Amino acid sequence: MVEIFADRIEISNPGSPLMATDRFVDTPPKSRNEALASLMRRIGICEERGSGWDKVVSQSEAYQLPAPLAEATDDHTRVILFAHRPLTRMDKEDRVRAVYLHACLRYVNRQEMNNTSIRERFGIEARNSATASRLIKEAVAVGVILPYDTEAAPKLMRYLPFWATQARQADVT
Repeated sequence: MVEIFADRIEISNPGSPLMATDRFVDTPPKSRNEALASLMRRIGICEERGSGWDKVVSQSEAYQLPAPLAEATDDHTRVILFAHRPLTRMDKEDRVRAVYLHACLRYVNRQEMNNTSIRERFGIEARNSATASRLIKEAVAVGVILPYDTEAAPKLMRYLPFWATQARQADVT
C-alpha cells in the first residue's frame, strides 16, 4: 500500500523482511519465491536483485533529503520517504540515520566516509565543517559508525558502518 502525505510517502508491504532493516544497503537480497522473482526480472517488472534500496538512499542523498526510514514488525515492512527538510529541522534520529546510511552507501561503493563527504551529503559549506564533525560525533556516540583508524589525525579520520568494522576485525584475526 502506498500512502501520500504532505511531508512524506509511506510504502507498506505485508510480511517482515528477510534481513535486518539496518542492513538493507549491504546484505545480498533474498526472495521468498525465487522462481516468481526471476520471472518478474526477466519480463522487466521488477528491479535487479537488491538494487532498489541503494538507489533510494543514493537519490535521497543527491537531493539532500532526510534519509529514508525502514521499519519492520512481525506482520509488515514499511518504508517512509520524507519530503525535503533543512538540516536545521532534522531531529537527532534523522541526522544519525542519514549519516549511517551515507557511511553504508560509501562503503559498498568502496569510497571513504569523512567530514568532506558528510558536508557534500548535507550541502554544508566548507567553512562550516564543524557542523559535519558534530553530525559524525552523534553517529559515533550512538554506535552506528566507527572510526576506520582511531589513531588518525582529526582531518584524516574516515568512518565505517558498525558492521563493516566487525567484518574488518574478523579479517585481521
